[in-house]
Amino acid sequence: MTTYLISPVRCCLAGLAMLWVGLAGAAEPIAIGLNLPRTGQYAQEGLMQMRGAMLALDEINQAGGVLGRPLELLERDSASNPERAVRNVDELADAGARMLFGGASSAVAIAAGKRARDRGLLYFGTLTYSNDTTGRDGQRYMFRESYNAWMAARVLAAQLQDQYAGKRYYYVTADYTWGHSTEESMRHFTGTDDLAVHGAVRIPFPNASLRELREALQQARAAEPEVLVLVLFGDQMVKAMGLVRQLGFENVQVVVPNLTLSMVEQAGPSVMAGVLGAVPWTWNVPREFGFERGEQFVSTFAERYQTYPSSSAASAYSIVYQWADAVARSGSLDSEGLIRALEGHSYQLLKDTQTWRAFDHQNLQTVYAVRIKPRSEVMADPLRQDYFQIIGQLSAEEAAQTLEQWQAERKAAGQPLRLR
Repeated sequence: MTTYLISPVRCCLAGLAMLWVGLAGAAEPIAIGLNLPRTGQYAQEGLMQMRGAMLALDEINQAGGVLGRPLELLERDSASNPERAVRNVDELADAGARMLFGGASSAVAIAAGKRARDRGLLYFGTLTYSNDTTGRDGQRYMFRESYNAWMAARVLAAQLQDQYAGKRYYYVTADYTWGHSTEESMRHFTGTDDLAVHGAVRIPFPNASLRELREALQQARAAEPEVLVLVLFGDQMVKAMGLVRQLGFENVQVVVPNLTLSMVEQAGPSVMAGVLGAVPWTWNVPREFGFERGEQFVSTFAERYQTYPSSSAASAYSIVYQWADAVARSGSLDSEGLIRALEGHSYQLLKDTQTWRAFDHQNLQTVYAVRIKPRSEVMADPLRQDYFQIIGQLSAEEAAQTLEQWQAERKAAGQPLRLR
């Protein structure tokens, strides 16, 4: 018979470890609130945000949670409606959420962010590309993880000017803050400000009919542009691209300034082949540039959901991690303390270094110009989602507005030159 001697010290340590696990498991959860579009024009982007957020929560909780407490996710459907999103803020705050994030409409992010400030809560924008989010309407409690229209237009223009300088453009634009600032930025960087030469038509948002889309695109075709810029997103872009192919825009370069995996998948690779656009991140960025943590995220996400993560999923995932990191570094859930912990903070997660810029709370990051690959290349991928050929990139310093440009924008809008 073998006798095993157990050290009293080891026994004590094991007991303490078991006690800690038990206490952590019994600790009151910290709730965070996701204000996402489950229905409406941007529902697919909302689904990706939910998936990215849940993956981050699961990983953080498996690692011990935040301040020894597990995270809990609360969510409400904004349906991309600003008024509804504001009501959601109150509901999530009343339910105990300590931070809010989400959205796939800049109008939603701006309105919800202002209400979150009233409730003393930080709001992190996921897909909110309007310059206004951290520009004219920027405020202390709003942080934008994604890039903005200015940054997207700048990286796209660097590609377009090589081949299409002096060519005739035509803009079909969603009639709300994101559409307006995206068209304005694209015109600025491509030198197409003259409306008499480079025409435009605006589409009602969010409820444009198929007839209205068709009439707008027929007007665009009659103008005989060499570059057609569809400043549309989500379901509107998907429907518009189908009409573009039906109406026969031969030898016209189609540009969709902000692309996501979900949008390309819904429209289909045959319809989208050759389209130019910009992204803050796409699933093949980590693979092509050797970002190990990003590759791990893509692998885990694909195994769990049988799809690659979109930029929307990556944004939600990153926000949860960045907020949790700020809580851990500050040792508090206090919003003012978290603002101080975030401002000027640099980190690396799914790509190269990113920074929460202090003066406007814009996330500075490398941005990419992409072209949608031919269908044959897309279908050769195991998940048939290898859509994006990366054709160019700009560093954050090259792409983003300067302090002087930001202050000029704020001054023109009658806003203070520091966030409040």
